[in-house]
Amino acid sequence: MKLNNMKPSVGSTHSKKRIGRGEGSGHGGTATRGTKGAQARAGYSRKVGFEGGQMPIQRRLPKYGFNNPTRVEYIAVNLNTIQALCEKNDIDRVDIEVLRNAGLAAKTDLVKILGTGELKQKVDVTANAFSKSAIAKIEAKEGKATII
Repeated sequence: MKLNNMKPSVGSTHSKKRIGRGEGSGHGGTATRGTKGAQARAGYSRKVGFEGGQMPIQRRLPKYGFNNPTRVEYIAVNLNTIQALCEKNDIDRVDIEVLRNAGLAAKTDLVKILGTGELKQKVDVTANAFSKSAIAKIEAKEGKATII
């Protein structure tokens, strides 16, 4: 096989619809735009959300809820996840970089450690926030919970 005799698979390509190139093309005359009206004219663009005069959906549906612009969202990581991470990687320090490398947090995420599960070893944990139960369980095993 050479580059000069390669062809696409049968049925994988289609010829372009040539609009407005005479009656013989089958797409002459009105060039598939129908007859008359704004949509048949060049340069027409309808408004975003326009539904032909029907009340648009953004006006039919009521306003609902409230989006707090100052809300701080955290990615939750439980102690049982941290314990599994420590056992798997044989580590005793867990910070946000370790959680990112494990795929538990993205680059810009804030991390909060929650107290579900048990720790079986001393672990020093660094994160953006901790629950009270998580701090208690970490310090019960003589570990440190450090807030960034």
